[in-house]
Amino acid sequence: MEQRHLGRTGLRVSRIGLGTLTWGRDTDEHDAADLLKAFWEAGGTLVDTADVYGDGEAEYLLGRLVEGLVPRRDLVISTKAGSVPDPERRFDGSRSHLLSALDASLARLGTDYVDLWHVHAYDPHTPLDETLQALDLAVSSGRARYAGVSNFCGWQLAKAATWQLAAPGIRTRLASTQMEYSLLQRGIEREVLPAALDLGVGLLPSSPLGRGVLTGKYRNGTPADSRGGSEHLAPFVAPYLDETASSIVEAVSIAADGLAVTPLQVALAWIRDRPGVAAPIVGARNAQQLTGALSVETLSLPDEICRALDDVSAPVHHYPDHDWSTL
Repeated sequence: MEQRHLGRTGLRVSRIGLGTLTWGRDTDEHDAADLLKAFWEAGGTLVDTADVYGDGEAEYLLGRLVEGLVPRRDLVISTKAGSVPDPERRFDGSRSHLLSALDASLARLGTDYVDLWHVHAYDPHTPLDETLQALDLAVSSGRARYAGVSNFCGWQLAKAATWQLAAPGIRTRLASTQMEYSLLQRGIEREVLPAALDLGVGLLPSSPLGRGVLTGKYRNGTPADSRGGSEHLAPFVAPYLDETASSIVEAVSIAADGLAVTPLQVALAWIRDRPGVAAPIVGARNAQQLTGALSVETLSLPDEICRALDDVSAPVHHYPDHDWSTL
């Protein structure tokens, strides 16, 4: 699998990443082992997790599989911290919480360091410079090799990245931002993506298949064994089962038929090759699904199909996203 630099850093990652959102909950150890082995054998390196996935079970499961199944040195392990199970305060970006969470993640993962560590979301109750100092301390102590943020809007990302660049050699450059991005969700193209491109921050799209909807599996209803048919994941899928999404899915399916490939491959190839994208994070349920996603390595979409998909899924951009003088 092709490797790409993550943002304006020396870190290289596989251009498809493996997500672990369901590990330890819907994905058991046997299936997780099959997924990790298939991913590694295909040349994949970037494995993404978080301290809240499966209430920590995803990290624990990944830690058990590393070394016994796949050499630690062959993986780029990325995890996140900052989400908390408190309805009054969903995110805690304090230095105290973040560094404690990192230590707990390292213990579950069974490793001395993570290759990439993200702040899971912006915390409006903590000064941003304090949150970012936790990243600096994590990197300077060797507990994280690189650092980034996740779910920051445009101005938050621009502020954070600029702050880190203001003191080179002292503060840690942001390597990446992880955001939801797909043909069904192109909102980051308004401000987040331009900021990331300008400041040299690599983009790691989550839910690149529109929470599974872009595979076409929901065209004729909701399969019982799908995420949409799952009691706890159905609300996650529901926003992309509307009429607008349906028209985009049909366009993807038509393109797939014309190229003799699957809708999954078309949707994943489109997002993989968007400007600024380093590696979409794919969360497969089993090795068979993952193999279908990894087969996109040999696919490059023709320009005319890319333009058609761009048009059918284009978000509405008005002032001030575009030059006001052209409106």
